[in-house]
Amino acid sequence: MTAVAPPAYFDAYDAVLRRWPAGTETVEVPSLYGTTRVNVLGPREARPLVLLHGGGATSTVWAANAAALSRTHRVCAVDLVGDPGRSTLAPGQRLTGVGDLMAWLDGVLDHFVPGGDGGEGGQAVQADLCGHSYGAWIALTYALHATGRVRRLALLDPTQCFASFSPRYLLRALPLLLRPTAARARGLVGWETGGAALDPDWLELYARGTSDFPSARPVTGPRPSAARLRGLTAPLLVLLAGDSRAHDVRRVAAGARRAVPGAVVETLPGVSHHALPLHAPAHARLDERLTEFFGDDGR
Repeated sequence: MTAVAPPAYFDAYDAVLRRWPAGTETVEVPSLYGTTRVNVLGPREARPLVLLHGGGATSTVWAANAAALSRTHRVCAVDLVGDPGRSTLAPGQRLTGVGDLMAWLDGVLDHFVPGGDGGEGGQAVQADLCGHSYGAWIALTYALHATGRVRRLALLDPTQCFASFSPRYLLRALPLLLRPTAARARGLVGWETGGAALDPDWLELYARGTSDFPSARPVTGPRPSAARLRGLTAPLLVLLAGDSRAHDVRRVAAGARRAVPGAVVETLPGVSHHALPLHAPAHARLDERLTEFFGDDGR
């Protein structure tokens, strides 16, 4: 996304970023597509853990999880290119499809994991990958694209991976999709979360992103087929939001278990789709499961 938003948007971004632990670095990763902002925390020698946020949420949304995850990993929280945030597309450049999206993420991993080739059957597994919502779809698609680069894969309330959106959710989201405004963004999040007390600075950032980046066009694609999912080589953890209104959680769980029989599928009670990963009551359990899954070797 080209940084054309009003300064107030970036003020809101920086306000949330200040919630990140001391020692957080900001890294600008150049590529053919533009410049990708990555917020980084953790030992330089540790295994990279690449975090992909949900649509419009920005990398700052991992503020509450970064400290726990960075004890064993070098946390690399990415602002998705083409989405609100501090990543910028090069002049005249855009992502035209899933292939471009995968090539862009190849470049991000190349920066933090030198030597990988990013292709099917690439070099030894080197990075861990975690995504939420739309970011989970990207993470899963990437793990299928670059099987040799992903050691372990965690998906948080993944959308369009194992089941469709709820028709009721799509109906609620339709006005926002047709005419994005900050008020409509707040309304959707408030409805979906049941009015949960979210970080007010992050909610301001999310709402502003909707209105300040009206030309944002995230790359989307189909759900991975059953045949393609059988090619997933990375161990998979799926953590579902028990109160999610984005989709039928039971259907997503059944779809994940059916498509990837070895997957660990669990439900986090008392949290909704848009409340992950920043809703305070869910932090402890989410951090616990992610650190257990990714292991404590980190190298």
